[in-house]
Amino acid sequence: MDSKLTLKLNEHVIERAKKYASTKKLSLSRLIENYLDSITKEQNDDFEISPFVKSISSGKSIPADVDWKTSREDYTDHLDKKYQ
Repeated sequence: MDSKLTLKLNEHVIERAKKYASTKKLSLSRLIENYLDSITKEQNDDFEISPFVKSISSGKSIPADVDWKTSREDYTDHLDKKYQ
């Protein structure tokens, strides 16, 4: 059942929200409803992460300055030598 709600918001925020909702092809009401629904849902923290998933999630990040072309060529050379 839908109910009416009146909100007081900054007019600039409203205009930006209307533009955002329009780009997502949503009404502003639906956008606000989806947001409120997402932040008020009960979170189920009862699940356990498997040891396998824990083992593959190292948390290491790839440096931003990696030269992918050189890395790919080096790996290709490695594979060529390995499987000769």
